[in-house]
Amino acid sequence: MTFSRFLRFKDQKLLKKMVEINILVKNIKALINPASNSVVRGNDLNSIKISHDVWVGASGEYVSFIGHQADFQKNCRLSKDAVVIDGSDYVAFPGLIDPHTHLPFAGTRQDEFRLKLQGVSYQEIAEKGGGIRGTVQKTREIHYHDLINQCEHRLDQILATGTTTLEAKSGYGLDEDTELKQLEVIKALDSFHPVDLVPTFMGAHEIPEKYRGKNREFLEFLVARVMPKVRERNLAEFIDIFCESGYFSYEEAEYYINRALENSFKIKIHADEFSSNNAALLAVDKKAVSAEHLIAMTDAEIEAISASETACIFLPGVSFFLKMRKYAPVRKVIDKNGIVALGTDFNPGSSMISSQLFIFYLGVYQLGLTIEEAINTVTINAAYAIDRQNTVGSIAVGKKMDILLMDIPDYCYLAYHIGMNPIHTVIKSGEVVLKEKKLVYAK
Repeated sequence: MTFSRFLRFKDQKLLKKMVEINILVKNIKALINPASNSVVRGNDLNSIKISHDVWVGASGEYVSFIGHQADFQKNCRLSKDAVVIDGSDYVAFPGLIDPHTHLPFAGTRQDEFRLKLQGVSYQEIAEKGGGIRGTVQKTREIHYHDLINQCEHRLDQILATGTTTLEAKSGYGLDEDTELKQLEVIKALDSFHPVDLVPTFMGAHEIPEKYRGKNREFLEFLVARVMPKVRERNLAEFIDIFCESGYFSYEEAEYYINRALENSFKIKIHADEFSSNNAALLAVDKKAVSAEHLIAMTDAEIEAISASETACIFLPGVSFFLKMRKYAPVRKVIDKNGIVALGTDFNPGSSMISSQLFIFYLGVYQLGLTIEEAINTVTINAAYAIDRQNTVGSIAVGKKMDILLMDIPDYCYLAYHIGMNPIHTVIKSGEVVLKEKKLVYAK
């Protein structure tokens, strides 16, 4: 073998070892990452990782290279049809994670909202067929494909504001057919929309008229009739229940959660939203992945949940939207080394807010979080709160290539300039799905 032929043979061996990159963002002005790739607790929330002039590349859906130009040229090669984006004008963030929404509902309630602003009570609105009962009725009546179309439009708007993974609950059916329809809609949307959906069965969202005063009987119906079909069809990963005065008691929620655990569901709990019945303690006892709302937590509950592995999902959009004067005790949980995440609680009654970016603003301006704390709570901790910390929530080798390129001078500007959408490009699972603020994914 001649020396020149040996070199060519050696080059071919090197090429085989090099990582093939399908999409590359080069020369990123600043790459912003949470303080950890798994979860961030307590005082560590006030830290983030910042890298400059970074190159990030993916092989298929997953990040396979993060480093500088020289290392890229040494270890990687571009595929024949690789997409290359110049990131020198942009600050890059992980895709935002929303760990609490009620996405699959029919219709909206802006007329009721106008009446509320005029002083009409919720009871008066409910008596006229409005409120949650109105949404339940509309969701029962809507055709499956029409509900998909409504939710797809919402997801497009959500994607444009930077959310790339989202938890979605049922709960506006309160009967067998509609609860299953909502979950089937979530499953269908997850199969074709760029936003990844994490499904939660929340048939125990409210007590339907048929079961008023018969809470346990309604839960037994869900356990016997609906829960097995949800499991059989693989329609939900989580089970959620509204453990709150006027809804389901601690004992009722405990019964329901035990049945859910027997059926191999992971647990979420709507807890202590308006008053405390020790629902946060139940979440800790049952090793729930998350407890959510938590406005009325007691000091004993704060102590217990902060020492646990259960995430606290705080929903400041509810306090803002309902013009409440009270927000959840986020700072107390941080001081006790607890796990804090933020979510939108997107729903038509108490939080018609679908932008996790807006929740980031509320975290800073209403909850008193630093910019760094707020970043951690809507990225890696939000991912942890839906058990997705191993695949999303940070930009890391082996995780999904979910990147937001923002047209801002630095990460602090994100909290400083409110009301504009700074997101120029969204890359989801290694594909450009939003470019120059316009959706470009194939429908």
